[in-house]
Amino acid sequence: MSRETTTVSHSVTSESTLTDLKDDRIPTCLMWTVQQVADWMEEIGFPDYKPCIITNLVDGKKLIRINGSTLPHLGITDFEHIKKINKALAVLLSQEPTTWDRRIALPPRDALGMYLLEKSVTGDHGDNLTFEKFLRTFDEIKWQPPLSNQCALLPRDTTVRLP
Repeated sequence: MSRETTTVSHSVTSESTLTDLKDDRIPTCLMWTVQQVADWMEEIGFPDYKPCIITNLVDGKKLIRINGSTLPHLGITDFEHIKKINKALAVLLSQEPTTWDRRIALPPRDALGMYLLEKSVTGDHGDNLTFEKFLRTFDEIKWQPPLSNQCALLPRDTTVRLP
């Protein structure tokens, strides 16, 4: 689905939604309806899962939170299908695929990834948040790997102390 074919699910479109729709950095799937998410599931080759999406009311905001560990809760249990859906979702969101074994030594998500997670939360905060507002408050700290002594050579005390 392209930016041109996206329709907004709310009859009254919020100002933050309109602002995000104008921003090319924001994936339009964030504003998808449940039916649009179900249609996307069919587009990527899984028409049998449309009822799972519709029954669980997965709209664009909920789609952002979906990953390999949440799909079984929706009724999608075939591991090969889960991997393909997870990969297609990463492409859709322009993010790296979320995997269960993501290392803590890796840099944190980029600003867009952090925004999408925050925007996916329901309530006034998520509804009124725009990417521009998020960037003004987002403090992207220069990342450095966790400090540890894993590879450090420590002096060895060779004296044996008996009680």
